[in-house]
Amino acid sequence: MAAVFVLVGLVVLCALVGAHLYLWRRFVRDVTAPGGWWRRTGTVLAVLLPLTTIGALVSGQAGAPFLLEQILAWPGYLWLACLLYLMLALLAAELVRYVLRRTPWGRARATAPRTGGPEPAPAPEPAPSESAPAGPDPAGPDPAPATGGTAGSLTVPLSAPVPTRRVFLARTLALTAGAAGLGTTAAGAYGVLNGPTLKHLTIPLAKLGERASGFRIAVVSDIHLGPILGRAHTQRIVDTINRTQPDLVTIVGDLVDGTVGDLGPAAEPLRALRSRHGSYFVTGNHEYFGDAHAWVDHLRELNVHPLENARRELPGFDLAGVNDIQGEAQGEGPDYDKALGDRDTSRAVVLMAHQPVMVHEAADHHVDLQLSGHTHGGQLWPGPYLAALANPTVAGLDRYGDTQLYVTRGAGAWGPPVRVGAESDVTVVTLAAKS
Repeated sequence: MAAVFVLVGLVVLCALVGAHLYLWRRFVRDVTAPGGWWRRTGTVLAVLLPLTTIGALVSGQAGAPFLLEQILAWPGYLWLACLLYLMLALLAAELVRYVLRRTPWGRARATAPRTGGPEPAPAPEPAPSESAPAGPDPAGPDPAPATGGTAGSLTVPLSAPVPTRRVFLARTLALTAGAAGLGTTAAGAYGVLNGPTLKHLTIPLAKLGERASGFRIAVVSDIHLGPILGRAHTQRIVDTINRTQPDLVTIVGDLVDGTVGDLGPAAEPLRALRSRHGSYFVTGNHEYFGDAHAWVDHLRELNVHPLENARRELPGFDLAGVNDIQGEAQGEGPDYDKALGDRDTSRAVVLMAHQPVMVHEAADHHVDLQLSGHTHGGQLWPGPYLAALANPTVAGLDRYGDTQLYVTRGAGAWGPPVRVGAESDVTVVTLAAKS
């Protein structure tokens, strides 16, 4: 297993080196003169930025002080998102470069004569007169050429040299790709740091009691408190939920990326969650990367009730929760029989389960509705296509037999605090009787 991790690490390192060499070539070497300030600056950045990314990825696993994690996380993770979209923008630019330099159409455009009429022919030089006296011109010395003057033997140009077509094309494509890549990253970061979008969804359940019709559940997942997203992020989410005045709050895993000692203050605003029937929590895979037990105990102190393979009876339906699959490595995986056994099967049951893939077990246990997260909706385009390879549903409402599955895109972000094509959300699910 250790050999596999080393091999994966070497592959990732080689990919990072190759990507940064390519970026340096397109953004620095191809557009600048040797020895210029931008070439020196760009070369330094091409070395330092990937080092911050590696530091951000490694510092948490290495047990570095939390302050150091925070210092490295902002530039390191943001640059990771910038790298993705700069690379995508440059790949699009390569297509333009190919069309303009390698196709007959592009070559014809480059060699086409300029429009606007023929250029005037130069005036003929007068022939020297035989009667003209030899020696210096009485009108004085020849005027300096239009392109410059002389100072001794030094020629002084009057205008900067015009860049070649190749350099002009390289600079234009680099500027366009840089603006597109950095602009996309900035917009995606603003979407995360500005707080989640509020969504509303009505889901009918066949066995829901009439008195529970209209019951409103606030669903939030993947908050990912850590070295970047902290207390202010939690407060925005709590304010968003409380404004909806829900009947119930469900936190469906991946609340934290760190320890209670480091992130306890960041989770403190959860104490202010308000709903008629309380707030509930199930573990996600990231809780088991740290001390899940400590977080479960701490959440109880914040008046958030963990459902560890457990069930609660609510007016008109049952609410159940199972541990995440990641807990199996510690002997604390999901136990559907414990959570759903001995229940009144005539009542509807809503199951909190972090990963969408758990819906197949839920369907076998006749769950009416499963609430999940985990996917982030793909978070960074083209991430949704990759997430679809490992999850039956990436985002939204779906049906598997008689079991419905709703997957929220989550309210936070893992790694880069950036989302592109998968905005963060808090969803208010309204349960409706089938009739």
